[in-house]
Amino acid sequence: MPKLHPVTPRIAPDCEIVNASFGGWVEVGRGSRLIHVEMGDYSYCDRFADIANTTVGKFANIAAMTRIGPTDHPFRNAAQHHFLYRSHYYWDDVTDDAAFFAQRAGRRITLGADCWIGHGAIIKPEVTVGIGAIVASGAVVTKDVPPFLIVAGCPAVPLRMRFSDTVAERLLALAWWDWDHATLRARLADFRALPAEDFLDRYEGLPG
Repeated sequence: MPKLHPVTPRIAPDCEIVNASFGGWVEVGRGSRLIHVEMGDYSYCDRFADIANTTVGKFANIAAMTRIGPTDHPFRNAAQHHFLYRSHYYWDDVTDDAAFFAQRAGRRITLGADCWIGHGAIIKPEVTVGIGAIVASGAVVTKDVPPFLIVAGCPAVPLRMRFSDTVAERLLALAWWDWDHATLRARLADFRALPAEDFLDRYEGLPG
């Protein structure tokens, strides 16, 4: 795979990108669709990810076949078919329903730094997935996920925390995801070798 770039995202073939912005070292997998998305530094999505109306934090890990921000139909109306809001597809004398699309776009999702969204997971609109959280493969997330929590199932329910409350709080305070590129490289060996608590012991209080 070619190296990632600090400015220009690596966008694989057959992607659909509409109103999206990208940080540095970002990768978008083949056949993915991103609509109204802000993607932070170092984040990536694998093949055929479908992401809409989402703010993606730094270092987010988004697996293949995920659906983040699936759009809703107007199910409280007499009909829920998209002729209600994509009306111009069907008649020349009417425009699409701009208010409906604006409301849909406003129901944003937030993915925290270094979260991991597993293969085939679905995350509903207006959900926040916290920093360092894990969404298991195939999960359907309908509620907010706190930082460092692992959730699974349909609908997703908590399994366990990745770390103790104390370690989680220390990681949030350390905020390594805000370190610059050179600092990340300088500390890469310790990222690889040290358990989280030992890593914290070494780097708490040092400039990032």
